[in-house]
Amino acid sequence: MKKAVRMAVAAGMCAALALSAGCQKKTVADDEVQRYAWPLATASPEDTVTQIYAEKFAEEVEELSDGKMKIQVYPNGTIGGDRELLESCKDGDIPFVIQNTAPQVTFMPDLAVFDIPCRFSTIDEVREKVDDPEFYGLLEDVYENGGYKLLGYADQGFRVMSTNKMVESLADFKGQKIRTMENSYHMDFWKKLKASPTPMSFSEVYIGLQQGTIDAQENPYEVIVSNKLYEQQDYVVETNHLPHLISLIVSDEFFQDLPEDKQAILVEAAEIAKEEARQASDDRIADKIKVIEDSGTQIVTLSDELRAEIREAVQPVYDEIEKNVDKKLYNAYMK
Repeated sequence: MKKAVRMAVAAGMCAALALSAGCQKKTVADDEVQRYAWPLATASPEDTVTQIYAEKFAEEVEELSDGKMKIQVYPNGTIGGDRELLESCKDGDIPFVIQNTAPQVTFMPDLAVFDIPCRFSTIDEVREKVDDPEFYGLLEDVYENGGYKLLGYADQGFRVMSTNKMVESLADFKGQKIRTMENSYHMDFWKKLKASPTPMSFSEVYIGLQQGTIDAQENPYEVIVSNKLYEQQDYVVETNHLPHLISLIVSDEFFQDLPEDKQAILVEAAEIAKEEARQASDDRIADKIKVIEDSGTQIVTLSDELRAEIREAVQPVYDEIEKNVDKKLYNAYMK
């Protein structure tokens, strides 16, 4: 797999030459102007906030460097899935990756802090937390120890539940076969609500809902609409149980080898791209909700009382994560 990724990246670099007719050996003149585009890869489709984030970052890098630094975006798993991209980024084969934090827990267990459920009431609270210098500094250490440089977080709002059963009480979760990612903390959350979490490849979710293999699934609005999952569901329940954060990372070895002025350009471009992606997420969520409502699928907002009951029921998940992540990181997230 690594060899295939390297070959794909090499081919992509040659195809993306901006100022030269082909791949060629480095010359003195090449020190002044970059001769190819560095790859930035995602496993997400093109019509997503992830793509907006990636394209804006690439655009700002080129503009801030007066065209001397170029980045080529490869979306939709073109050169690998989440795991492959993480491995290739660490090795420096793919300098830049944008992805959700969930698959990163396997490589950096402390990122399970983001799997603490029902921690925030609004997405603005989430953004304030991840931007907090103390908390962000601890996260930078986690990524650096993993072999990456963290450049920031955008998001796609919260993850919500879609289902064919109205949810008005804690008892309504019981027995529902809900598709989750293969993440033990995500599964434990639904188990504590007496639901039946079922890990499944995302490519199988629509058919699973259609055929009744599963009753429900959970994802941000962006994913529910772009994959038309609402067509097979009667309700979208605003559980808002987890923020769907999107990280922009770069190989730490690659980053540290760059001159300071180029490092500064990447950091500044990432900050601009982050803000644009967040605004795009807010705008798109409103549009996605309208699409769902126009289809006849009902949006369900949970009462404050039910939210409190959910938090109480899933407290053991908090305790488990607290045992398994860095104490300073956990406390900073919960503060």
